[in-house]
Amino acid sequence: MAPANDNYALISLKDTCSLTSMSKTMIHRLRSEGRFPAAVPLGEKRIAFVRSEVHDWISGRIASRVA
Repeated sequence: MAPANDNYALISLKDTCSLTSMSKTMIHRLRSEGRFPAAVPLGEKRIAFVRSEVHDWISGRIASRVA
């Protein structure tokens, strides 16, 4: 069941890796460089990402391709 407002839907790091085809290490590296959406802390050792922000990041990567 899809959330009513995708702007607030959170996805796990595992799902983020799957959507972006990147490893956890690469996502963490890009985050530390400020080149990936910020994580939402859920607990001491758990993070998630805002689904719409990850989709926007992916769209930006697609748009920046050289034709």
